[in-house]
Amino acid sequence: MAGVQHSKINRITLAGLVVTLGIIYGDIGTSPLYVMKAIVGERTISHELVLGAISCIFWTLTLQTTLKYIVLTLRADNKGEGGIFSLYTLVRRTKVKWLLFPAIIGGAALLGEGIITPAISVASAIEGLREPYPGINTVPIIIGILFLLFAIQQFGTKSIGKMFGPVMFIWFSMLSMLGINQIAGMPEIFEAINPAYAYHLLVAYPHGFWILGAVFLCTTGAEALYSDLGHCGKRNIRATWVFVKTSLLLNYFGQGAWLLQHLNGQHIAEGLNPFYEIMPSWFFYTGFVISTIATIVASQALISGSFTLINEAIRLNLWPKVRINYPTELRGQLYIPSVNWLLFAGCTAVVLYFKDSGHMEAAYGLTIIIGMMMSSTLLIYFMGMRQYSPVIIYGFIGLYFMIEFSFLIANMSKFTEGAWISLMIASVLALIMWIWYDARKIRNSYVEFADLYDYLPMLKDLKQDLSIPKYATHLVFLTSANIREQVESKIIYSILQKQPKRADIYWFLHVNLVDEPHRMDYKVTEIVEDTVIRVDFNLGFRVAPRINLMFRQVVSDMVKAGEVDIVSRYESLNKNQVIGDFKFIVLERFLSNENELPFYEKIVLDIYFFLKNISLSEERAFGLDTSSVYIEKVPMIIAPTRDIHLKRIG
Repeated sequence: MAGVQHSKINRITLAGLVVTLGIIYGDIGTSPLYVMKAIVGERTISHELVLGAISCIFWTLTLQTTLKYIVLTLRADNKGEGGIFSLYTLVRRTKVKWLLFPAIIGGAALLGEGIITPAISVASAIEGLREPYPGINTVPIIIGILFLLFAIQQFGTKSIGKMFGPVMFIWFSMLSMLGINQIAGMPEIFEAINPAYAYHLLVAYPHGFWILGAVFLCTTGAEALYSDLGHCGKRNIRATWVFVKTSLLLNYFGQGAWLLQHLNGQHIAEGLNPFYEIMPSWFFYTGFVISTIATIVASQALISGSFTLINEAIRLNLWPKVRINYPTELRGQLYIPSVNWLLFAGCTAVVLYFKDSGHMEAAYGLTIIIGMMMSSTLLIYFMGMRQYSPVIIYGFIGLYFMIEFSFLIANMSKFTEGAWISLMIASVLALIMWIWYDARKIRNSYVEFADLYDYLPMLKDLKQDLSIPKYATHLVFLTSANIREQVESKIIYSILQKQPKRADIYWFLHVNLVDEPHRMDYKVTEIVEDTVIRVDFNLGFRVAPRINLMFRQVVSDMVKAGEVDIVSRYESLNKNQVIGDFKFIVLERFLSNENELPFYEKIVLDIYFFLKNISLSEERAFGLDTSSVYIEKVPMIIAPTRDIHLKRIG
C-alpha cells in the first residue's frame, strides 16, 4: 500500500504541481520581501553592490538550493518521505552512533525556524502599509494576524489548503511580472549572472564578505523542499522549482534594476522596501493583499512542518509525549496544541522584541545554516552508504564545506544583533531532545527482563485458581522487551505478587519502531494456547501508535480466523455470548529516593522525570481507552543507597 502511495505521489500531474506550489515554497518564495532590503541596508547604492548582491543570490539559489537540495538531497528519500529525521533513520543503519547529534541539532534548528519565519514573513508584508501610511504602528496588526493563523490550526487546513496552490501561483506570477517590468528598462542587470561580480563583492568591496549573512536569507526555505517530499514527490518538486526559481530571480533582478535606476549613489530611505517600490502605484494595494496572503501561506507551511517534525521526534524517542489531534482524514494532517501555542508565544515574543522586520533579519539565518550543515553531514554518510563515486562525495564535501562555512561565519557576525535569540531557542530545543533520549537510554539500561517461559506454569496455575477473584477476562500489558520470550520483571511481579491478577488470557503488546515511515503490520505469537498471547506491532516513525484501535483490529482478525475466543468465561455471560472485559495495565515508573546516582545521571533523570510529569501520560500517548486502563506506579531504583546499619538496643 505504501509503495502504491509512493508511486502515485511521484507522478507528475497538474493537481500535483499546484499542490506542490502551495505546500513547500512559502518560506523561500516570500524571501524577495526582505532579502534585498537586508542586503542594501544603510549602504550606498552602487553597481558594485547591486550587481554583486544579485550575483550572490543567483549562485546561492543555483548551488545551495538547486544542486544540493533539488538534485542531490531529494535522492535521499525514505520510502517517499523526506526531512532530517527521515534522513537520520536511513543513515543510522550505518551504526555510526554520533550521527544522532547532527539529527538533533538539525531538528532543533528547523523548529527554531518555525518560530522566526512566521514573524518575519508576516511583518515584512504588513510593513508595506508604511508606504501610504508612514507613521502606522504595524505591531498590533502583525500579532493579530499571527493569532488568527495559529487559532485556526485546530480545525485543520484541508479546506483552505486547496487554495494554497492557486494563491502561490498568483504570487509567483506577480513576482515575475513585477521583475520583468523593471528589467525592461535596464536589461544590463543580467550581467550579474557572471560569478565575477559575486567574487568581487565578497573580496574587494568594503566588508563585502559579511553581506553573505543577508544573501543567505534567499535560500532559507530550502530545507522545506526536502521535508515535504512525502506530500509532493520529487518529480513534482523538481518540475515546479523551474517555475519558482525563474520567478524569484526575475524579481530579484527587477529589484536590482530599480535600485540602480532610481537610487544609484544614494542610500535607501528608512522604511522603504525595494520589493514594494517596484510595484506601480495603481497596483500597490492589490500587491499588498497578495503579499500578505502569501506570507500567511508561508507561515502555515512552517507550522505544519513543525507539527510533523515533533511527531517524528516523539516516535524516535527524542521528544516528550504530547497530545496529537487529527483534524481531518488527510494523510499527514495533524495538530499538536502544545507546539502550536508554543510557536505562537515565540512568534509574539520575537515581534514584540524586534518590532521591525529589519531588526528580525539579524535573528534569522544563523540557526538555519547550522541546520543545513547538519543535513549535509548526514547526506555525506547517505552517499557513502549508497556507494556514490568518491569524486562526487569528496567534491560535495569540498564545495559545501566552503559555501556553508562561509555562510556560517557571515551569520555569526549578527550574533550580538539578535542571532543569539534564535541560537538560544534552538539550543534549548536540542537540549530537551538530548535529555529525553539519554535519560531513556539510562533508564532502559537498568530495566530487568524475565524469561516468560520460566513463569508459564505459574500463570497456568493462577488461571485455574478459583480461590483468587478473577481480575479480568483479558489482561493486557504493554512491554518494551524486544525478545518475544521476555517481559519486564515488574510485569511478572505485578501479576503474581503485587496483587495476584487472575485472568483467562494474558496479552503482551510490544511496539517496534521501524525506519520505514508508514509501515503498519503486526505479528501474533501464541505462547500458550488460549492463555498467553504476544502481539508485536511494527509501526513506522510517522505512524501514530493508536494501540487501542490497532489492538481491537488484531483481536477482530484473530476471532474471524478462529484463533481466539473472546466471549466472557463467566457462565451466565458466556451463555448469552457477551464479550469478555479487557483491562490494560500500564506500569508508570518514577525515580525512587533510594538512589545514589552520579551527578550527570541525576541531573538528566531529574529533568527527564520533570518533563515526563508535564507531558502526556503513557496511556493517552498510546491511545488507550482510559475507562479500561489501570496505572501501577513502579519505583525506579537504579543505584541503591548503601546498606543502613541500625543497632538494636532492646
